[in-house]
Amino acid sequence: MSGTRTAAELDQEAAVRSVLEDFYRDGKPPWDSGVTPPELVALVEGPGALMPGQVLELGCGTGTNAVYLARHGWRVAAVDLVDRAVRQAREKAAAAGADVTVLCGDATRLDEVGVPGPYDLFFDLSCYCGIPPHRRDAYAAGLTKRAAPGARLLMFGYGPGAFDDSWSGVTADELGARFTGWQLADVTPGTNPVPTFWFTLQRAAAA
Repeated sequence: MSGTRTAAELDQEAAVRSVLEDFYRDGKPPWDSGVTPPELVALVEGPGALMPGQVLELGCGTGTNAVYLARHGWRVAAVDLVDRAVRQAREKAAAAGADVTVLCGDATRLDEVGVPGPYDLFFDLSCYCGIPPHRRDAYAAGLTKRAAPGARLLMFGYGPGAFDDSWSGVTADELGARFTGWQLADVTPGTNPVPTFWFTLQRAAAA
């Protein structure tokens, strides 16, 4: 398959970046609440909690969850597309004394970011659901390449139709088809006014 992107695809990527940058410039990204979601807390602290290992957060925003994970013993790398968010995340981690590596980059182009893995956990709070469809296979391939045997992916996403476009959103069927070698272990509806979901995927324990 050619790596050449069409003008429409380039426009779509630029539009997504512009929307994200506007949210952070205005200081009100709706997904960046400053509170670690209970679904992540349950995975880290609840019954049957994961043993701390290496974690990669995709679309880390201002670093709330990256700092939380570091405080609970995880070795954290975090990536965001927006410079302003990355600066804030680095400041938040430094103020908390948390050892977090925050990198500016594209979650669908991890080879360019410098996050080799392998990772035991991936966390995505509404990053994937806003990725243009033509970049989603690259996202899945990037995580799969970096996944330790048995790795988990905890993803929060908006369902289709939540926004005024024809492509954003994510479904369980799409993830099951796109993440080859992973099992969709759980789908839990969110509590938002529009359809949202928490997805848990698990990488096969052995290749």
